[in-house]
Amino acid sequence: MPLKRYALAAISLVLLSTTACSGESGPALSAPDAYAQSQAGTLTLIDIRRPDEWKQTGVAQGALQINMAHPQGTAGFIQQVEAEVDGNKDAPIGLICRTGNRTTQMQRALTEAGYTRVYNVTEGMAGSGAGPGWLARGLPVEACSNC
Repeated sequence: MPLKRYALAAISLVLLSTTACSGESGPALSAPDAYAQSQAGTLTLIDIRRPDEWKQTGVAQGALQINMAHPQGTAGFIQQVEAEVDGNKDAPIGLICRTGNRTTQMQRALTEAGYTRVYNVTEGMAGSGAGPGWLARGLPVEACSNC
């Protein structure tokens, strides 16, 4: 009997950890879709990378530059996003980073703060399993305005 309990406990832990660490995120957009919506004015696109990354690759055209490593932490990041969308927690927001990993974290933070339409550009600037990325797709970039 104890062996069966250990086996069931082990299976339960594997299932729980797979779900908790699966990297599941909310809604996603491809880089071309994010670009099109940003250019149409129907999406606030935010590049959450660091200034050195912005300087290295440029910034997705039309994207705001809000470093997720904000001096006031996640709360400061959320406050800066709030200012950019005039406090509208239903405003469509697209988050982009290098490969879509950091955007998953910040998408979750914004959703927990009450934002209802936060999209993850999962392929990011450099590409990932979700797609080739903003740069490889030849989408336009702008020089970093505050690096």
